[in-house]
Amino acid sequence: MTALILCAMLTLAVLFYVFYLPGTLRLGPEKTRFGYLKERRDAAYENLRDLNFDYKAGKLPDADYQGMKTSLEDEAAGILAEMESIQQNAADKRARMKTIR
Repeated sequence: MTALILCAMLTLAVLFYVFYLPGTLRLGPEKTRFGYLKERRDAAYENLRDLNFDYKAGKLPDADYQGMKTSLEDEAAGILAEMESIQQNAADKRARMKTIR
């Protein structure tokens, strides 16, 4: 009987420990589109560096290298264009706010 009570108390303690949420949760900073694009840009650049390393090490044939390089460069260019657009929109918005004041 006491073993059953001990098992039940242990089970309740484990469930409380696993599923208890404190009153306040600490959340990370809110992600913006620009922040996401910066992460993608960094990943694309890292992939390009890795691709170049693998090609120079002789792990990739020329045809595969050129195709993958073109794809990664296109992706990076698109990301940079979108980042530039976001920055330009923010600059335009700040300029309009200055003229209103």
